[in-house]
Amino acid sequence: MSRERVVNLSEVRTQCQKCSLYQLCMPMGLGEGDLNKLDKIIKRRRPVEKGEFLFRLGQDFSSLYAIRSGSLKTYTSQSDGQEQVIGMHLPGELIGLDAIGGHRHACSAVALETTSVCEIPFDHLESLSREIPGLQLHLFRLMSAEIQHDQCHMTVLARMPVENRLASFLMGLSERYKLRGYAANEFNLSMSRGDIANMLGMAMETISRLLGNFQDQGLIRVERKHIRILDPAGLQAIASNCRELPGKPADSSSSHGA
Repeated sequence: MSRERVVNLSEVRTQCQKCSLYQLCMPMGLGEGDLNKLDKIIKRRRPVEKGEFLFRLGQDFSSLYAIRSGSLKTYTSQSDGQEQVIGMHLPGELIGLDAIGGHRHACSAVALETTSVCEIPFDHLESLSREIPGLQLHLFRLMSAEIQHDQCHMTVLARMPVENRLASFLMGLSERYKLRGYAANEFNLSMSRGDIANMLGMAMETISRLLGNFQDQGLIRVERKHIRILDPAGLQAIASNCRELPGKPADSSSSHGA
């Protein structure tokens, strides 16, 4: 791809504000020269169509990906061949961090809708981190956040009743959208209810029942995939204190709700 265009600093800042790249550069107060360096290693890929893979389990690791629009789910396969959903990834988030250590992707990532991503070749990012003070530290912080995210998920699944799990999931989505500057209390669930149930360790029928219960209580309004949170405080009262979005699978012994 040609890189002959002149980089406009204000344009880069605007594009990055709702992107995980914002976490890589803006908090460090990078100057125009450093922003240009970062921009030059980023590849703007063609959109990933619904059902298309961004990467697959076991594939060699080469890049991190910043989601510009759309959404993806990550999943792995159990020994019996069944799919186990790990997480849902939204605009402004960085995906692929889990593959840095082993140099191979430990899961597959598939688009839930037409999704636009920026590809960041890791070898270039690693080299650039030696030129830009603080870039590597921020990458470590993102990886640390992933670990905390996983620990939270295991706590939710191990200790929380099914209604707490679903409330935590919805409040986690709300907070993630708010963090990126989107509407916090109104969004579409691009992931199917079956996938959500799989990820949260419960039966799909339980998801439908709980959504209905939350709606009857005036906490949310559900219109197919569209969710509107009517009472954030009430929903948060049900949710776990750990408000990260659950990301890793539950044990098979806790994989079904009431």
